[in-house]
Amino acid sequence: MQDSFSGLYARALAELKKNLPEFSWEQEQVPPGPIPVTNTTAASITGLIDHTALKPGTTAATIKQLCAEALDYHFYSVCVPPCRVQLAAGYLSGREVKVCTVIGFPHGTATKLVKVTEAVEAVARGADEVDMVLNLGALKERNLRLVWEEIQAVKEGIGPGRILKVILETSLLNEEEKVLAALIAVKAGADLVKTSTGFAGGGATVDDVTLLRRTVGSSVGVKASGGIRDLATALAMVRAGASRLGTSSGVQIARELTAR
Repeated sequence: MQDSFSGLYARALAELKKNLPEFSWEQEQVPPGPIPVTNTTAASITGLIDHTALKPGTTAATIKQLCAEALDYHFYSVCVPPCRVQLAAGYLSGREVKVCTVIGFPHGTATKLVKVTEAVEAVARGADEVDMVLNLGALKERNLRLVWEEIQAVKEGIGPGRILKVILETSLLNEEEKVLAALIAVKAGADLVKTSTGFAGGGATVDDVTLLRRTVGSSVGVKASGGIRDLATALAMVRAGASRLGTSSGVQIARELTAR
């Protein structure tokens, strides 16, 4: 795998140097040795979960239940639609659970201005973290500057102290595009790269989490999201290098832990 990854990484760097020559991409070095993975015991899995409710029909009652469950099971955050941020933030005010929302969701095709506006409004309403879908079409046509500019603008818009995750939608990308997207996201200021929206017919895979972890190294987070419905899958993602888990099955996973 090392030879295969080295080739992917070299091709991605060549594209980046061609499209964004003002950055020192050659300083981005792949960590030597084994792929870095997160050392997390099963008992602490719940503390990595972004407890998620993003379906179109999500109601206020659903959000209140989501927040209550997040408090009961000590999840890291709740991930809610932008229109429900203020409700979740009010419910969780002064509590340890963070509020996350999504930007440019689920396709990433909104303009930069719209994405920045969404993000700024979200943090004004109480969001601690935003999960932004990158522009997949721009990535595929190698308009890498647009991809970088959108991510950088959203990061600047949310201000210091807020976390930005960039959703790559890995099921729609080839291996080189995954590496390209991850490197651009990191350079533009992303705190984590995220596999999937869960709305594009594919979710997180161990191979994709492994690839992203190897690409970004140990200083940037990797969020596995999409299709994580049980403890075994959650553990597999963490062992592959995930530092956060996006799932609507957090309660099921927590109950499996209790049953152990």
